[in-house]
Amino acid sequence: MPRFSVIVPAYKVQAYLHECLESVLCQSYPDLELIAVDDRSPDACGEIIDEFAARDPRVRPVHLPENVGLGRARNAGLAEATGDYLLFLDSDDTLTPDALHAIADRLKETDEPDVLVYDYAHTYWTGEAERNKFAAHLTEQGPAPFRLEDRPGLLRVLMVAWNKAYRREFVERVGLTFPSGYYEDTPWTYPALMAAESIATLDRVCVHYRQRRRGNILSTTSRRHFDVFDQYDRVFAFIEERPELARWRPVLFRRMVDHFTTVFTKQGRLPRGARAEFLRRARAHYRRYRTPGAPVPLRSRLRHTLVHLGLHRTYRAIQVAATVRRRTHKLATKLVRALRAGLLQAHYRIQLRLPLRADRAVFAAYWGRGHGCNPGALETAFRTFAPQVRTAWIARPEHENTVPPGPRRVRPGTAAYWTALARSKYLVNNVNFDRRLVKRPGQVFVQTQHGTPLKHMGLDLQEHPAAARDMDFEELLRGVDKWDYVLSANRHTTLTWERVYPGTYTTLEYGYPRNDVFQQATAADVARLREALGIPYDSVAILYAPTHRDHRRTQRTTLDLERILRRLGPRFVILARAHYWQPGALSRGGRVLDVSDHPSVESLCLAADALITDYSSLMFDYANLDRPIVIHADDWEAYEAVRGTYFDLRAFPPGPVARSEDELIDIFTTGHWRGSRSARLRAAFRERFCPYDDGRAAERVVRHVVLGETEQPPIVPLGERRPVPSALTRSPLATVPQPSGPRTVTDPL
Repeated sequence: MPRFSVIVPAYKVQAYLHECLESVLCQSYPDLELIAVDDRSPDACGEIIDEFAARDPRVRPVHLPENVGLGRARNAGLAEATGDYLLFLDSDDTLTPDALHAIADRLKETDEPDVLVYDYAHTYWTGEAERNKFAAHLTEQGPAPFRLEDRPGLLRVLMVAWNKAYRREFVERVGLTFPSGYYEDTPWTYPALMAAESIATLDRVCVHYRQRRRGNILSTTSRRHFDVFDQYDRVFAFIEERPELARWRPVLFRRMVDHFTTVFTKQGRLPRGARAEFLRRARAHYRRYRTPGAPVPLRSRLRHTLVHLGLHRTYRAIQVAATVRRRTHKLATKLVRALRAGLLQAHYRIQLRLPLRADRAVFAAYWGRGHGCNPGALETAFRTFAPQVRTAWIARPEHENTVPPGPRRVRPGTAAYWTALARSKYLVNNVNFDRRLVKRPGQVFVQTQHGTPLKHMGLDLQEHPAAARDMDFEELLRGVDKWDYVLSANRHTTLTWERVYPGTYTTLEYGYPRNDVFQQATAADVARLREALGIPYDSVAILYAPTHRDHRRTQRTTLDLERILRRLGPRFVILARAHYWQPGALSRGGRVLDVSDHPSVESLCLAADALITDYSSLMFDYANLDRPIVIHADDWEAYEAVRGTYFDLRAFPPGPVARSEDELIDIFTTGHWRGSRSARLRAAFRERFCPYDDGRAAERVVRHVVLGETEQPPIVPLGERRPVPSALTRSPLATVPQPSGPRTVTDPL
């Protein structure tokens, strides 16, 4: 008897079926049976199912003699199921990696509930992904399992069959089956949740719900949408047969009316001549099942009233009026924005005619994010070594809290912003400013960049259209022509920048200012940072910081961080930091601390005892701390093909290289992550990529650019640098469980 029976009905989805079935069979939790039901599909679905069955004994093909529709096809799969739990998956959707493992763990944690509700994300044909907006109702905080009355908010989560796991014995006891029709999920999901004696939730995206560009049944204009009435008749009949569920009638009534109004108002669902008839049917159901007791939000009361009275023309008039008002407001907003933009550009043109202010400098980083990176370190250095220059920092409102006392805060797109760009002598950024920036004679633009390049950048992306996307290379070069200085941390970076960003600028090979803190921080600073992050005393903190993948639709990590921690033992914690393009992508709980929103990655580096990354440029910065680095390169070939790289990281790594999650765990359990070979690899890596980061890079830039000094402080050799040590050197290392028994790692750093 398998743990899971995954039921996949298929009809006219031959283009998506391979991906769907593969997503199930490639799960890290293999104890399953896949019941694939060919609903007499006229395309190649049946053949595809047979091909999968021939190669994997876990696939059980079911071929129906005639097309019966989604609901009855699922019933055919139910009849064949033998697993402890039933899962349904539509044939154009997919399970996310390790979803079944997470579901199995949560079922065990919550004492085998009747129903487990998990999350999903919409995935669009454009490559975008969007998590369910009601995900907050799936929190795992609080008692579990529970009954529906303890968490009625679950009814707001999409009422479909495929975002839940059902205990098969419960389904058979209650007698749940799917009817035929368009809205077959309705009389399954409501009864399942109402009748369940135990429910649990899993706050994890387990299904990617494909939003097809064409072919979505519910988006088809048809009278078959009248099916929604019959389905609610079935739900209320289910309640009437079970008096103990009568308390749910008020809630179900409100949900029914909301559903009716959604179908009625959605463009393209009902034929034009059927709208009045639909509202009359809705009014009849309203009167038949009306049950006071469930409060209706103010924003929904008008719609409920119109359904109650069946006022089709009134409803239509209100819709038209709302549409007119919305379009008028949209047009007025555009006009106001255009007028404001025009006034701001006129203001900018006036400011450009006024004298430059030699004592002003304006800074920004990452398109208006907070104070940090190389510009942040330089801004501090300006105030220290050139106090006569007044500084300003450009930050969006949500990031203003990160700007320290000292610089003036400026919001992008304001008059103060354009004044600062027009009249400040010094412009400092790690990306480009607004493309409308006019570089004036006498202005000095310092382009700090934000990392040592491993992946292809600049003009090299012309060879990688998937990574370049819609990059305007002519506009890129127009921006390069505005640069006066470009910062570099090493010779590799210098040679790369000057080739992929060709221009007349001067390269300052002084090191990266953001890395100065690694030589300047103290042990007390490290202790304070760890306490602020909530890292338990004597714990081993691992910073996990993956980079962006151009070839992935979702940036969710392939690593099961909770599993890794279970293997490493209770003394380890993981600081999970998503790439700044995907904030929140690594959210977890327990000993996995989500630090994606932390304003300073340098502080996270100082707090961490080791770094796990894939291809992020953070490894070049972290190497300055001379602390262990482990590379997780499970998709190097795909990354190299899509993005392109300047050298094979596997051949010249800063530490051990893992090609799978199990290899990564083994590197830690055997102690190789901090062993002598790891130290040798790191030493060679530091010699190549960290020659100038001795703690005075920002000072050198200010002395050269602002003070005009030609003599710079001498570079401190690598062997004489003393970066602040990690907490590991001051506390006993955790004992890491070994595959063959416990072993204490004693290999010195």
